[in-house]
Amino acid sequence: MQELHDAPLAPLTTFRLGGPAARLRTATTDDEVVAAVREADTAGTPLLIVGGGSNLVIADEGFPGTALRIATTGFELSGTRLELAAGENWSDAVARTVEAGLAGVECLAGIPGSAGATPIQNVGAYGQEVSATITEVVAYDRRADETVTIPGSECGFSYRHSRFKADPTRHVVLRVRFELEDAGGLSAPLKYAETARVLGVEPGDRVSAQTARETVLKLRAGKGMVLDPEDHDTWSAGSFFTNPVLDEEEFAAFTARVAERLGGDVAAPAFPAGDGGTKTSAAWLIDRAGFAKGYGTGPARISTKHTLALTNRGEASTADLLALAREVRDGVREAFGVTLVNEPVTVGCAL
Repeated sequence: MQELHDAPLAPLTTFRLGGPAARLRTATTDDEVVAAVREADTAGTPLLIVGGGSNLVIADEGFPGTALRIATTGFELSGTRLELAAGENWSDAVARTVEAGLAGVECLAGIPGSAGATPIQNVGAYGQEVSATITEVVAYDRRADETVTIPGSECGFSYRHSRFKADPTRHVVLRVRFELEDAGGLSAPLKYAETARVLGVEPGDRVSAQTARETVLKLRAGKGMVLDPEDHDTWSAGSFFTNPVLDEEEFAAFTARVAERLGGDVAAPAFPAGDGGTKTSAAWLIDRAGFAKGYGTGPARISTKHTLALTNRGEASTADLLALAREVRDGVREAFGVTLVNEPVTVGCAL
């Protein structure tokens, strides 16, 4: 297992931000992951798990403990059953499932990060979520000091949430298992209106899985959501804020604020979210609150391609990024009475 001291963490994140870790260890097998976690827990050393780094905001001061980078590999496909090691590149894995003629995750193409992070966030985009295909998560239970297999039905999945996110210090994901669909090379039924519109079909229709994947990649690239080292609009964590889910009373108050601010003929985006909740669009809120694409004059700015992405223009600090995030959050709350919640995990800092 590789070990470095006073090791930079910024290069391991898509934001390219954050100070060094006191110690950085890189594990390439499940056994090495478990051993490193167990050692840190036994010694009482603070531990930071790093996968693809696409969902981390690390303080400028760095991390005063052990950062464990999970670099395990493993792509095992048997029929429609897929098992991924936690360190596998997620976007590459999606491409391989499509090449194999399978459906179920093709609209999750281009999402940066590692496979082990997908159940934690219940990663989703363009009408798909991993919770629909995950059958089991193999994880190291730090509390019980044992490796456990958790059925998908017991992962507590909801919108951008899971039991792993609710209790982030308990489990370290080692492997994720999926059940995909053999639809003869076709995609799963398209659920996202934008995707269907671009493809010239109706929601619920199927298209070639490869076509669906390529279309999603183009849509994401147009919004700066596909990593490109030369494009600062992609130096981000993707969507920085989650779409708010409001209960009936909150949505009524929100609707009134929209009418007061924008006029009674303006309707905010609204989508059923289950349990009587209504989901609205964080991007719409940000834009209508006065934060347009490209907003900002400092080293951290809103993407010129998408209002949900906060970006490092090359010389930003984490403090710069958080200052912009707070400005946006507070502006939306003042305008519409809705408090946006950050999607990336903050380490040694807070919004």
